[in-house]
Amino acid sequence: MTWRFALVIHPADIDDDRRDFSETFRTIDPAEPALSVGELSTQRGDGIFESIGVVDGHPQEVEAHLDRLAHSAEICDLPAPNREQWRQAVAQASQHGQQRGEGVIKLILSRGVEHGPAPTAWVTASAAADFTRPRTEGVRVVTLDRGYASDVPDRAPWLLMGAKTLSYAVNMAAIREAKARGADDAIFVTSDGFVLEAPTASLILRLGDRFVTPAPTGGILRGTTQQSLFDHLREEGHETAEELIPVDVLARADAAWLVSSVRLAAPITRIDDAVIPLDSGLTQAFNRYLLTPRD
Repeated sequence: MTWRFALVIHPADIDDDRRDFSETFRTIDPAEPALSVGELSTQRGDGIFESIGVVDGHPQEVEAHLDRLAHSAEICDLPAPNREQWRQAVAQASQHGQQRGEGVIKLILSRGVEHGPAPTAWVTASAAADFTRPRTEGVRVVTLDRGYASDVPDRAPWLLMGAKTLSYAVNMAAIREAKARGADDAIFVTSDGFVLEAPTASLILRLGDRFVTPAPTGGILRGTTQQSLFDHLREEGHETAEELIPVDVLARADAAWLVSSVRLAAPITRIDDAVIPLDSGLTQAFNRYLLTPRD
């Protein structure tokens, strides 16, 4: 990944209604050190983030990402982000980021420096990796037990399920485990037998003429790309649904995809020992839509 731009944000209060937040931004060299050794994002993963896909210089689904950033901040008891400030930061990053092809803008809001007076925030812009192969040839996945039952999020809200936090060690360990088993990625499932999501993506299944995704219960991070794609599918006359999906339904899917803001739609060709049909035409249609600049 080639870093092209970075800026540090002095977070404004949510009630700050100024029109121009440029004085709260400080451009930095993305190749140079920028964080204090007391920074809690690196010490404890105590913070939240968003990754916004960029197509030909246009950041995709900005408002949906800002909605989720605010939702994560609320769950994690972080100061509510000033939407206009972050919106202007994204706009500035997009001007200095990838202008042709695909890129990614990351938004990070940390608890800050230990015993410090304020949160730490920054935005980066970089070129995206080449995802041609997973988008065309598909990915093989294994199911991995997430280690909790589907009712745990309601019983234990302090586990921060449903927030996009910087603490991704478990997610990365799951992908390593999947690769050790000869797969490309994983799908988390609950200990009582229901489907959740992938470590870095949402899941969409085609069951007959219906497109379904796991209901946003049980600690699922609501996917911005999945929601946008479902909006598009409904406009095209297709039926979509968010449902509690038992694990045994996976093997009966007529088609399946992992979808995310940067990788976009990657068809699934195998789930554990079950072969899943690869719908090339529908996958191409999904990615044409996802690669169309949109707000």
